[in-house]
Amino acid sequence: MKVRTKGLAGLLTLLVLVLSACGEAVSSAPAAASATQGLPVLSKNAFGFVDLSVEQLAKSMGGKNFTLVNVHVPNREGLPNTDLSIPFDQITRNLDKLPSKDAPIVVYCRSGGMSTQVAAALASAGYTKIYNLRGGFNAWKSAGHHLLKG
Repeated sequence: MKVRTKGLAGLLTLLVLVLSACGEAVSSAPAAASATQGLPVLSKNAFGFVDLSVEQLAKSMGGKNFTLVNVHVPNREGLPNTDLSIPFDQITRNLDKLPSKDAPIVVYCRSGGMSTQVAAALASAGYTKIYNLRGGFNAWKSAGHHLLKG
């Protein structure tokens, strides 16, 4: 049994050495903050954007470094710190109001339907860091977060 334990320990040591030789840095800080300025690093869906939960967005709001866009029509309510309100069906005519194509942008609407369309359109137009708030401001409100009147 001792031989087996030593063999396993040696194997683990070798694995750590191989991984560190490959240049992979191990950090205790979350990867989310580095690549997307406070937003979590998540896989894009088949349409080229990331679906973001209310909890993920709420955690990112403290160090907000992204553009938050309300695309709901009509615009009667919204999340605090919303930067822009652009009707979902006018997003492609208003690309000049958005930041650069590599800047992080979070879109939302009331329930997620309109913002899903916008997120797909922006990803198709070449925007690379598009996030869609899953469930929209209804989910935000249901989670106990504050909404502003539009």
